[in-house]
Amino acid sequence: MNALDKKLPLEGLRVVEFTHMVMGPTCGMVLADMGAEVIKVEPIEGDRTRHLLGSGAGFFPMFNRNKKSIQLNLQNPEGAAVARRLCATADVVAENFKPGSMAKYGLDYASLSAHHPKLIYASLKGFLPGPYDHRTALDEVVQMMGGLAYMTGRPGDPLRAGTSVNDIMGGMFGAIGVLGALIQRGITGRGQEIQSALFENNVFLVGQHMLQYAITGHAAEPMPNRISAWAVYDVFTVKNGEQIFLAAVSDAQWALFCEVLGFADLKADPRYPDNNARVSMRSVLLPELRRRLEAFSAAELAVIFEKAGLPFAPIAKPEELFDDPHLNATGGLAEVRLTDGPKAGQTARAALFPFTMDGQRLGVRHQPPKQGENTDELLQSLGLSPVEIEHLRAQKAVA
Repeated sequence: MNALDKKLPLEGLRVVEFTHMVMGPTCGMVLADMGAEVIKVEPIEGDRTRHLLGSGAGFFPMFNRNKKSIQLNLQNPEGAAVARRLCATADVVAENFKPGSMAKYGLDYASLSAHHPKLIYASLKGFLPGPYDHRTALDEVVQMMGGLAYMTGRPGDPLRAGTSVNDIMGGMFGAIGVLGALIQRGITGRGQEIQSALFENNVFLVGQHMLQYAITGHAAEPMPNRISAWAVYDVFTVKNGEQIFLAAVSDAQWALFCEVLGFADLKADPRYPDNNARVSMRSVLLPELRRRLEAFSAAELAVIFEKAGLPFAPIAKPEELFDDPHLNATGGLAEVRLTDGPKAGQTARAALFPFTMDGQRLGVRHQPPKQGENTDELLQSLGLSPVEIEHLRAQKAVA
C-alpha cells in the first residue's frame, strides 16, 4: 500500500494557522504532514515569505506543504469576522505574531475559547510571558542572548548556527504541545492554550553547557576552543587539502583506529592508555595524527572507516545532499511545487520529517498552496454564497 493511501493519525483534525516566517509554519507543517487539514490564513498581499531572497528564499516551499491557503484582511471587520467563523470550525488555531496582535481581531485564545471551549490554541512567540515578552525576537537574537552563538563561534567571535534551529525546533515543540493537548482533550473534553518560544528553546539547546558548568565549575568554551570529551573527534585536512571528520570515542574504537590505519606505535604508546589520558594529551596527539593522516585521501579514509565501523563524515554542503545516495534510496526527499518567484511552477526536492510511521515516511499529499488558492472553496464550506463572497471581495475583506 502506498504511504499516501494509509490513514494518517491526524486525519479529520482541522487546524487554522495565522503564521509567517518559519516557527509558526513549522508547527503547522508537523500537524499537516501527519494528516491534519491545515488552513493557512494569508493577508491580502500574501505571505511575505513567498518573495524573500537570499537565505529566506526556501522558507515558503519548505514549511508550507500539505496546507490550504485562504486570503483574509483581518484589519477589515468583515474579514476578521470570517476568520473567527473559520476558527469556530477548527480543532486547533496556531499563531506566531507579536503579543496582543490577535486580540485586536478577537482571535486570541480568550476570545475564541469563550465560545469554543474545546479549542486548542498554539501561541508561538519569541519569549514565554515574562520580562522579555515585549521584545521583538528573531532566531539570531535569541542565539546571541541565549549562549548558542557564543558556543558556535570562535572566542570573541559569536556566530549564529547555520540554519533556523530555534524557529524550527520552537515550532516542533509547539506541535508536541498540541499533540499532548489533543490527548488531554480526549479525556477532559476541554482544550487549552499551548505556548512555545524561541528564547526558551535556545536555552534548552545550551542546557547541557549550563549543567557542565554547574558540575565542573568550569565555564564551557566555545566549540572551536572546547575541551572535547574525546581525544579523536575532529575535522582533519588530508591529501590534496580535502577535509573529513574522524572520531574514536571509546578505548575499543581507539585500538581499532590505530589498527586499520597502521598506527601500532600509537596504540602501544604508554602516554595514551585510555580516553581521558588521550584527552589530556590532545595538544601532542592531534598534531601527530594530522601529520600522519595527510598521507590519505578523504575517499580512502571513508572506505577504511566504513569497513571498520568507525565514525566518520565527509564535509558536505547543503546543495550536495540532493545527490546523497542514502536520502535518495530511503525517500528522504520529496518533490514540491515552487509557487512564487522566477521558478514558479517548477518543482524542487525538499527534506521530509526524519521519522517513519508504520515503516513509511510522511510525504507530500498537497503541494505548497498558491496564494489564496483555496479561498473560495473554504468560504463556501462556511456557508457563504457566491453573492456574499463577491461582497467580501468588493469590501477588500477577502482576496
